[in-house]
Formats: sequence, C-alpha cells, structure tokens
Amino acid sequence: MTDPLSDIARLGGTTMGTTWSVSLVAPRQRDLHPLHAGIQARLDEVVAQMSTWDAGSDLARYNRAAAGQWCPLPAETRHVLAAAQDIAATSDGAFDPTLGPLVALWGFGAQAGPRRVPDAVTLQATRARCGWQQLQWRADALLQPGGLELDLSAIAKGFGVDHVAAWLRAQGITAALIEVGGELAGYGRKPDGQPWRVLVESAPEEDAHGDTPPRVLALDGKAVATSGDRWHQYHADGQAYSHSLDPRTGMPVRQVAAAVTVVADDAMHADAWATALTVLGREQGLALAEREGLAARYLERAIDGPREHLSSAFQRLLDEQAA
Repeated sequence: MTDPLSDIARLGGTTMGTTWSVSLVAPRQRDLHPLHAGIQARLDEVVAQMSTWDAGSDLARYNRAAAGQWCPLPAETRHVLAAAQDIAATSDGAFDPTLGPLVALWGFGAQAGPRRVPDAVTLQATRARCGWQQLQWRADALLQPGGLELDLSAIAKGFGVDHVAAWLRAQGITAALIEVGGELAGYGRKPDGQPWRVLVESAPEEDAHGDTPPRVLALDGKAVATSGDRWHQYHADGQAYSHSLDPRTGMPVRQVAAAVTVVADDAMHADAWATALTVLGREQGLALAEREGLAARYLERAIDGPREHLSSAFQRLLDEQAA
C-alpha cells in the first residue's frame, strides 16, 4: 500500500570520526529540524560515553582510573559491554573490548604510538594488560584492576545506529534507514510499500572485473555491518599490517578477507560479529557462524577474482528475500 501523504526525507551529519545519514518516512508538513537535532544528540551521547578520542568520555575516564577503583558507567555503556563480553566468550576471545593498549601499540586508535613492529618483550607486556576476563562488575560499576583500557570502536558505531533507530521509533517515525560509518539498520516500509534495500559490495575495487554477484539486502527490522582489509592498514618493511588485531596473539590478522559482512537483528551485534569473524578467518569464522546461526558472508581475493562464501543463514536470507 502506498502512502501519498508522506515523503522520504534525508538527513546527515558527522560523528565518531565519520559520517551519519538517515532516510526516514515522514508527513510532508513535518518539521525535520527537531529530528535532525535529536539524531545528532543521540550520537553525541554515544561519543560522550564510549569514545576513546574524547578525553572527557566515561570510557576515557575509566581507562585513566587508578587500580582498585570501581567506576560507575551509564546504562547504555553497560549494555554495550555486556554484548561485547558475550561475543568475546562465544568467539573464544576473537573479539575483546579491552584491546586498547594493543591497538595503540600497533599504531592505531586515539592513543596510537609509532607505526612500527613492536619487539617481543613489549608485545608480551602489552598483551598482559588486556583480557576481557578481567572485567568485574559490582552493580553498575566496573572495576579498574590497573592498566585495563576499554576500546569499543568495533561495536559502538553499531550501537549508535540502534540508539538512533530506537529514538526515531519513539518520535513516531514508522520507517527509517540509518547509517553510521557504513553500519546500517532499517525498519518499516517506504511510501511505496517497499522495504529499504542496500547493496552489499560485490568485489573489492581493484577486482571490479570479477563476476561475484551483487547482493541486495532488504532491511526491515535487520541490520548489516561489514569489516575487512580495505580500512586502516599500513606497510612496514614490505609487510602490510591491518588494524584488525587478533586478541589471542596480539598480532595483526594475516590474510584478512576483503570483506566480512554480517546481518543481524541489531547493528550492535552485526558490527561486533563482523570484527570477530574477520579475526577468525573464513574457515573458523564460518564454522562459528553455522554453530551460532549467524548470517555471514566472506568475500576473499583470489587469482581468478573474488570468491564468495556464505553461511547457511545468509543464504537463507537471500532465498527468503528472492521468494
């Protein structure tokens, strides 16, 4: 059924060192300025709580806290950390929200050090400061055992998408497509009755001649996130070093897939699982995806062009949407 009284409005801005955009269905006469301001405010809340770049954020204050201090954290941050801990346990440590010191050691993130390969002693000492198993809660407070540094960059953007979606629903917006730095979630139908559709990349840019089929996903109550080797890497001594770090070794992941895409019920889980599956690699990652029912897609480079590998849940999603 079409809605002749509503239009699709498009809003956008900046947050978390990237951009955000929202397409939403609203009556033609609705003032969009409060909606734009509200979306920005929700994203600013996430930054104020979870940013490693904002020295005044709740997360930054926790990272600076003295050993033995119990640090109260807001409900939203506790929600994100609970999901992060669950994914860390389920992935056997391939995802770890306490990876901050290692991220900096390898030259990434807000506290980045020089971009060079660390020596074995420094690497081992830095690894000793990490470990999601060290997270201890008492009511709404998290213990700082000493030197532990949270880094939620692999899950906070996804949560930001969900935070905006929940707020828009509360404002009576019945359909929207929300994107923050490439993480997406959609709900409801456009005025013509169609769901929001997004294109999942079909090949790395340098392999555009490949014949990997384009994948179009309908997002009606679903979210999608993609991780891969295109973003944030550098070269030293002829070797490429990815920002995707394996918490189990403290080393950048070797042979990172060109893209790992995860579809989930919310963007927070899609975001974090895309990172975890990137770290695990295709063989272990798909095995975990099958075990956990995750809709996952690996796109890998090959001599004859990119190759696609889908979990059963991802294939079912495509089949259902094609029916």
